[in-house]
Amino acid sequence: MALAGTGAELLHVVPRPNKLAYDNNYLSIADNDFNFAKQFLPEVYEKEVERYGNRTISGFLRMVGAEMPMASDEVVWSEQGRIHVASENALLTEGGGKNVITFQDDGLNSTGGGTAISAANGGLSPAQQAALYSVGDTLVVSQNVKTAKVRVSAVNATSIDVLPYAAALLGDVAAGDFNTTNGAGANMVSCFIYGSEYGKGTDNSDQKSVDAPFTKFTNKPLIMKGKYSISGSDTAQIGWVEVATEAGASGYLWYLKSESETRIRFEDKIEMAMIEAEKAAAASTISLVTGNAATGNAGTQAAGVGSEGLFAAIEDRGLVYNDQNFGNANADAGILEFDNILQELDKQGAIEENMMFLDRATALSIDKMLANQNSYGEGGTSYGVFDNSEDMALNLGFSGFRRGSYDFYKSDWKYLNDSVTRGLVADIEGVMVPAGTSTVYDQQLGKNISRPFLHVRYRASEADDRRMKSWITGSVGGNYTSDLDSMTVNFLSERCLCVQAANNFVLLKDTTA
Repeated sequence: MALAGTGAELLHVVPRPNKLAYDNNYLSIADNDFNFAKQFLPEVYEKEVERYGNRTISGFLRMVGAEMPMASDEVVWSEQGRIHVASENALLTEGGGKNVITFQDDGLNSTGGGTAISAANGGLSPAQQAALYSVGDTLVVSQNVKTAKVRVSAVNATSIDVLPYAAALLGDVAAGDFNTTNGAGANMVSCFIYGSEYGKGTDNSDQKSVDAPFTKFTNKPLIMKGKYSISGSDTAQIGWVEVATEAGASGYLWYLKSESETRIRFEDKIEMAMIEAEKAAAASTISLVTGNAATGNAGTQAAGVGSEGLFAAIEDRGLVYNDQNFGNANADAGILEFDNILQELDKQGAIEENMMFLDRATALSIDKMLANQNSYGEGGTSYGVFDNSEDMALNLGFSGFRRGSYDFYKSDWKYLNDSVTRGLVADIEGVMVPAGTSTVYDQQLGKNISRPFLHVRYRASEADDRRMKSWITGSVGGNYTSDLDSMTVNFLSERCLCVQAANNFVLLKDTTA
């Protein structure tokens, strides 16, 4: 070893017939340091550690909806209006020996339920509301829970004249129960038609023909893209990794492990887009590039950008409950909050079965609310929907319960808990989705059809199915479509979400700072 550093010291290396380490058969050249300890290979774990568990958040739409193909750029459907005529937030005034009810914007069939719950109004203008009333109609008029019966004596452009049965004017009913003179804020009333009254021998000219109202809704599909690319050199260096996929499968993947994760990420983005998508407002400056120079139809699209996702649909025409506290320390306060939602559902379609998808805090809050309703007291113990099973009741992971005439099935929604999705924002606490189907008029089929309240429409035809496309380009892996020394896996989907009867959906939000 006197010639250290010249290479002559390696002359003592003696090869051996078996794989055993001796003092004169090692050869280490790692990092050129010829360290004896580095003759051994590092201990490499080939199994990937599942650090974050199941990372995918998709599955919500598969649980509550369906997917159906369509061939157009737009999906159109119509929904029923209400049968009966009613208005709220109308202005009551007095003058000339009569009472005048003047209709306000968006006052017909509104469904407001207090400070916590908000809902989309009917959307009819004052003139459209007045056109629904006829001379001779009899109404129930309400102000601050006080009611009176009146008859319509005249219909004006945006108002109606009414005369009460109980007195000459509404201000005279029950010692001034109705305020007609103290300003607009105090003079608001609600009313609905309950019948009519006419004299003998009269014709039917005063009564108007009222068409059954309906509302048309539209949505457009989004084109979503993704890709994974790897160079030809990297594919030549084979390396295996043992993995457990989010779909439950396990085994070994070669260099396409990242491709697998790209596919999972894209599938998640497809679902998240259906939940979060929003239509561009008129003031938005977003525009999309259309076509390309190669096809000769390059251009821009500024109108009709975006699509309506689940959250946007519920906030626009559904029910929103702000700042819930179902797990209130006061046992009655929590259940009374929940009853506010039930009262609002009674005003809507009253779908008996509903599914609740919640974040962790809200799920535990509802568990606490239910636990508060099962306490010891006079007459023994009641366990309600738990089949009077104490063991079942004390397990606070309730999965379902019944309140009033409604059944609720509760589940955690990973999308609201994950720290890289809505769990990062924490403003959405949950969503209540009605189970079953709705009957709507399909504009293309020309007839009524049954659809799940929540379903996805994707572009497809005999020539191309764009539900979930993937294809490979490049010059690697046996696929030769270009001279690029790489392999690119391309993904594409074109779809939109249809939220029908959104007035039966409830969005739980946290608006506290």
